[in-house]
Amino acid sequence: MKKIILPVILIIFILSDSLLAMGWPSGTASLVRNFGANDRGKPVMGMLFSGGEQILAAENGEIIFSRAKNDPASRLPSPLGAWTAVDHGDGLISIYSRYSETSDIDVPEKYVEKNEPIAVSGTSGWSSRNGFFFMLFDRRERRWINPAMIITPVQETRAPQIISVDLRNSQGVLMQARNLSQGRYTVVVNTAGGTPLSSAAFGLQPFAPLRIVCSINGAEAGSLSFEAVSARDGVLMISRNGLVPVRQIYAHFPAFEAAEVFLTRGQVNMEVIVQDISGVTRSTVIRLSVN
Repeated sequence: MKKIILPVILIIFILSDSLLAMGWPSGTASLVRNFGANDRGKPVMGMLFSGGEQILAAENGEIIFSRAKNDPASRLPSPLGAWTAVDHGDGLISIYSRYSETSDIDVPEKYVEKNEPIAVSGTSGWSSRNGFFFMLFDRRERRWINPAMIITPVQETRAPQIISVDLRNSQGVLMQARNLSQGRYTVVVNTAGGTPLSSAAFGLQPFAPLRIVCSINGAEAGSLSFEAVSARDGVLMISRNGLVPVRQIYAHFPAFEAAEVFLTRGQVNMEVIVQDISGVTRSTVIRLSVN
């Protein structure tokens, strides 16, 4: 199994040292959807937690917005429901949302310390589950950051699962046979996390990995990264050998369009490697005959 070198150094240089030790926003809630997961053709832009009680500030920061039930803005519908935004400096903002609109927690008006309670789990906004939604946004770079890049996850022992690997031709037709004509193909990978990133283990979940790599005869042909989702001219973009619109990557729900490859005549070994945030990998090799 190949070892993948992650491009996390860029993230580390961008963020300050103090933020690399961000804490989990809850010590009791269970993580049910993670950053980058395929939500019926759209990326999950943060972490969705279920249950739990108090919601904790992930790091010291200044509260720049807090929307509660009795605020004038609450008269307008919002997918976030009740939410709070905390500025941690260097352009990084943490957002806590979809929590209970009623709480007896006395939150400071302007400044909050790491692990200080700021809300309680509940249901508000576009939520049908008791819990909350957590996001990290870099307003300098106009991108949502995978919180697992900054919050140290529990080390996993079970490798991510590769449920299926499909090839589609230039017309989008699924190729059932392993005997193909020379040409360009899209590699669509359906994968699930082995265990949750949080400490509460509750079985196999459709979690997004950190990276999917596709190689043809030993040479890397495509790499899809779930480190961040950027906004460019109103279009959400994700990194796959450069920025690509997320609507393309997430079109094949619940799978991901992981790579575009050109297959030439001969025997082809196509390897797909999936890696989670802890560095645990799973790989599969598909042998093709191209004429």
